Amino acid sequence: MTGMNGARTRALATRIATGSLVLVGACKKNAAPPTPPPPEVAVVEVQPRRLPTSFEFTGEVQPHRRVEVRSRVEGVIEARPFTEGSVVKPGQVLYRLDRVQSEAAYQTALARAQNAKSTLDRLQPLLKENAVAQQDVDNAQAEMKAAQGNLAEAKKNLDDGVIRAGIEGRVGRTNLDVGARVTGSDDLLTTIDVVDPVYVTFSPSAQQLLAWKQDSSARKLIQRNSSLAVAATLADGSTFPGTGKLDFVAPSLDSATGTQEFRALFRNPDYLLVPGQFVRVRLTGFTRDSALAIPQRAIQQALGRQFVYVVGKGDTVATRDVQPGAWSGTLWIIDKGLEPGERVVVDGVQKAAPGHTVRAVALADSAAAGRQEETARAGAAQ
Repeated sequence: MTGMNGARTRALATRIATGSLVLVGACKKNAAPPTPPPPEVAVVEVQPRRLPTSFEFTGEVQPHRRVEVRSRVEGVIEARPFTEGSVVKPGQVLYRLDRVQSEAAYQTALARAQNAKSTLDRLQPLLKENAVAQQDVDNAQAEMKAAQGNLAEAKKNLDDGVIRAGIEGRVGRTNLDVGARVTGSDDLLTTIDVVDPVYVTFSPSAQQLLAWKQDSSARKLIQRNSSLAVAATLADGSTFPGTGKLDFVAPSLDSATGTQEFRALFRNPDYLLVPGQFVRVRLTGFTRDSALAIPQRAIQQALGRQFVYVVGKGDTVATRDVQPGAWSGTLWIIDKGLEPGERVVVDGVQKAAPGHTVRAVALADSAAAGRQEETARAGAAQ
């Protein structure tokens, strides 16, 4: 009897334990899932500081000097021994004109000059012997001077039949070729451009000029202009090797555009800059006091507005419209929209949503943690 009671007791205990497990399992199924931790975002705390700034504009390349090649005399072009677009040297022959008429005129003038000299040489000894009048000698001298003048003009016209380069530079297209008749200086034959160095001109807006004038340090830099450097970016996005110097600022505004012309001088030994080419120029050398700056990737754009995510009290995210200004290296200076001490989300913006809580870490700490994680993954892979 006692054995039967013990078996019953054990069976009852087993059923009680099994029921407790079922009850605990049911309670776990009905319990709410645990709250996930807030997402981590990297932030920067903006503080006012003195920063170097730069300004970008669209610039146009212009030759340092452009010479128009024209003929002083008339004639038919017999030869054009230069290659269009090549670099020519001073004195190099560009065109040869038909010189039959100029050669004939030169020979006639030469004969007249020689005859006048012979006449004067014959009369001068006779004047000492009173064999001729002084007037005859004076007339002979006048005739000889006139003949020499005609000879010089005829020689110049003969020489001008060969048109040479006056400077070193890149020669352009020819407007008249072999067989064409040149009527004189009204006909533009070609041009020669000095392209090393070259000018790059650009025009800041009236608003930008006003901002510079209101900043005493910027105003001094513009007036002195020698300490301002200019970098150029080519059409393919590459940076032109070498820095230009601002060498001219127009004294007045262009009434048609309301802008003021600035000009920088660039050395161009490889002829990468071509007259007529457009480039992006960055004017550097300015500074900005009490500037609030953030990385460019922190700024979001949507529906024509620019904004950032700001982490406020309680690590809650909010959006803030901003007005970016000038650049300082990789940073974008914010003119309006931010206050000193605010935390701006830089990395992890896809995790930030207005009104939600995040775990904000300093941008530098986040970057270091990321590098450590990558190093750990690389070691595990090996």
